[in-house]
Amino acid sequence: MGKLWAISIASIFILLPFLGNAFSPESPTDRRVLVLLDDSAIKSSHSIYFNSLKSRGFDLEFKLADDPKIALQRYGQYLYDALILFCPSVERFGGSIDLAAILDFVDSGRDLIIAADSSASDLIREVGIECGVDFDEDPSAMVIDHIGYAVSETEGDHTLIASDDLIKSDVILGSKRIEAPILFRGIGHSLNPANNLVLKVLSASPSAYSANPKSKLSTPPSLTGSAISLVSIVQARNNARILITGSLSMFSNRFFRSGVQKAGEKTKHEKSGNEQFLTEISKWVFHERGHLKTVNVKHHKVGETDEPALYRINDELEYSVEIYEWSGKSWDPYVANDVQVQFYMMSPYVLKTMSHNKKGVYSTSFKVPDVYGVFQFKVEYQKLGYTSLSLSKQIPVRPYRHNEYERFIPAAYPYYGAAFSMMAGFFIFSFVHLYSK
Repeated sequence: MGKLWAISIASIFILLPFLGNAFSPESPTDRRVLVLLDDSAIKSSHSIYFNSLKSRGFDLEFKLADDPKIALQRYGQYLYDALILFCPSVERFGGSIDLAAILDFVDSGRDLIIAADSSASDLIREVGIECGVDFDEDPSAMVIDHIGYAVSETEGDHTLIASDDLIKSDVILGSKRIEAPILFRGIGHSLNPANNLVLKVLSASPSAYSANPKSKLSTPPSLTGSAISLVSIVQARNNARILITGSLSMFSNRFFRSGVQKAGEKTKHEKSGNEQFLTEISKWVFHERGHLKTVNVKHHKVGETDEPALYRINDELEYSVEIYEWSGKSWDPYVANDVQVQFYMMSPYVLKTMSHNKKGVYSTSFKVPDVYGVFQFKVEYQKLGYTSLSLSKQIPVRPYRHNEYERFIPAAYPYYGAAFSMMAGFFIFSFVHLYSK
């Protein structure tokens, strides 16, 4: 029993350095990444992508997807900050990993990359469904485009797609434009219309459709045109991020290095846009870009610095908050003109856009409404590509005390004047009447 206890304690101390690297809002970049593979050869055939992650400080651990010893957590603590599934054909994960474990991993705020292909198993398709996308139900279907295909020495079946229909967002894809088309060969998916958190990042062209390339069409394809998503992303409400694609090949060294010429175009690019595209979008997925935090939330009366326990109706107050964005290495001031604060009780009584000093400090001032009760300062900020901000602080508002009301109401001055005139007239009349006798 003593030996068993000693072994357990030793195991915990061995794991402590790894558990200490867990996701932190103060340093949000994921560091430990578990990569599950169908075949160990993927480690070398996709080495350029993996090396780009390593060069940015990520610690990759490669495992076969059916390894009986794999686990996402131990002793109630997660061992990894992100999960990459490059195992489209896996029917069942090894160890303690299953669909529920992956969903719990995302629910804990950690990130996920899923790459499928034409061999996608029911398990991978179920993971996709839970993330808000539906891969084509036909297991033999691939995306075909007889107009937007990539020109090659052999015409083939036009399943090698050259797509440049990208989402317009610098925070997701970086500020540098992706000039070359992106090569894609695999299966398409559609977005669940009930899920408003999933977005298409790379779409198929209007001439594309999903079908079995080895057989003639007997019925109209279920997925056609721009409704086909080639690469999608999800940002969950807890700010966990997910990347989903139906092409494992697009991460390969072959696609990274391959030249590309889109059908109908004269320009031939020496290199496809895959490396730039997948590198930039991985920066977003792993929170190297678009991750916001708030600090130093303050409110006080105008002319004061201390935060009061409550406000009085019609008080003039100031509210301020500092917002920063993670650049991958440091926190930089976030600059935007659409950050708003609400003074809220059942509904917003005050809604104001805050100004900033270009150093991350946002502030505004306003008068407390002439309504007493329990209010909240609320900042609900959601913007494409950025982590959402949700701030709330409760503060009571009291009415005037009996001795705080104005002795004379300016609006009633005419009535006061009339009253004084009547009183003066009465006294003059009485005086004259009295002494006239």
